[in-house]
Amino acid sequence: QVELVESGGGLVQPGGSLRLSCAASGSFYMIRIMGWYRQAPGKQRELVALINSDDERTNYANSVKDRVTISRTMAKNAWFLQMNSLKPEDTAVYYCYAEDRIPNTYWGQGTQVAVSS
Repeated sequence: QVELVESGGGLVQPGGSLRLSCAASGSFYMIRIMGWYRQAPGKQRELVALINSDDERTNYANSVKDRVTISRTMAKNAWFLQMNSLKPEDTAVYYCYAEDRIPNTYWGQGTQVAVSS
């Protein structure tokens, strides 16, 4: 079992930056894929970024590519989403995501990101 807790959300002006963090506890050593999803009001949850700990390959949504970077600790107990040049359309609840080798999937409780002037 893995527990995930996000932090770092908040209100930022357009063009600003935020860094989201996800802290994993429990059997985090079994995690293979780490990532972030988001859900805006009235919309479906969508992928933002993923990283595979086996080969460090990353996958980004086209809407955020070139503006966000996902990174992780080598211990796989934390990962981060650096978001730059934020736009109002980036406003959403951001969820931390993990997948282990079984595979089981895990979700955090979400952190709100609001981009507004």
